Amino acid sequence: MTTQKLRLPFSFSDLEHRHEKLISPRDFFYRILRAIGVWCALTLFGLIIGMAGYCYFERMPLPDAYVNAAMILSGMGPLGELKTTAGKLFAGSYAIFSGLIIVIATSFVLAPIFHRVLHHFHVEAGERE
Repeated sequence: MTTQKLRLPFSFSDLEHRHEKLISPRDFFYRILRAIGVWCALTLFGLIIGMAGYCYFERMPLPDAYVNAAMILSGMGPLGELKTTAGKLFAGSYAIFSGLIIVIATSFVLAPIFHRVLHHFHVEAGERE
């Protein structure tokens, strides 16, 4: 019986190494699509946590919880006034969490782009030598 490793949809070890040639534009396109999928999944995960927190701590109906979670996740701030201490503590913690989620999710999309640009310059430098 063999054990199979859990395979994430995107890994930085999937990027080509410095002595390898650039991947084709088509493969790069699919790499970016996969990274955007990871970005969407992380953002949806953060949104669900926010909605659950607002529903639980502030007893907000689902549409209000959605709009408040989405506004904090996008960096705009909550719409409605928070009434409970627990809700205020949650909103502050969720705002910090949301900032981290956005930075991490965006890095998944930008990393392949930055890597390709740097790898392209490295390949050009190697061809001149």
